[in-house]
Amino acid sequence: MASNQVDLSIYKTVGFERGASVLKEGLWLVVSLLLFRLCPFKFSGLKCSMLRWFGAKVGAGVVIKPDVRITFPWKLTLGDHVWVGEGSWLLNLAPITIESHACISQRAFLCAGSHDYKSPTFDLHVLPITIERGAWIGACAWVGPGVRIGSHAVLTANSVAVKDLEASGIYQGNPAQFIRRRIISSQ
Repeated sequence: MASNQVDLSIYKTVGFERGASVLKEGLWLVVSLLLFRLCPFKFSGLKCSMLRWFGAKVGAGVVIKPDVRITFPWKLTLGDHVWVGEGSWLLNLAPITIESHACISQRAFLCAGSHDYKSPTFDLHVLPITIERGAWIGACAWVGPGVRIGSHAVLTANSVAVKDLEASGIYQGNPAQFIRRRIISSQ
C-alpha cells in the first residue's frame, strides 16, 4: 500500500486511556443498557446514583431522561440542576464537564474524540468538552472535541459546534455561527 493512503489495519489507540478496568467498563455497559437505554421511565435519582457509583461527579437536582448514552461515567462531571434529554449521547473519551443549570436537549451528541484524517494510521485524538453554566445545547446539535460552550450560550437545534462559543451568544448552523446575543429577561 502506498504511504499516502489510509491503512486501518495498522491503527492503534496509542496513549488513549479508557480510565477504568475491563471489568468496570463491562459492568457499566450492562448497567447503562438496562437503566439508561432500555428503561422507559426517568428514574433520574437512581441514574445519578449509578453514575456516582461508577465515578462520575454529579450535582443535586440532575435530570436524566430515557435512552441517554454515556460512554465513560468516570470521565463525566455534571453540576447542579443539569438536564440531559432523551437520546442524548455523551461520547466522553476525554472528560466532559456540564456545569450547573445547563440543558442538553434530545438527541444532542457531545463527541470528545475524533481521528486525524491526514494520518495513514487514522490516529485517535481526544479533547475535553466543557458546557458552562446555563448553556443550552439544542436538539440534535453536535459538539466536537475540545469545544467550550460559554456561559448561557445557545447552540440551536441541528447545529454543529467545532470551535468555542462565546458566553451569552446564540449560534446556529454547520459550522455554528453567531447570530445574536441571548438576553435573559428579569422576572
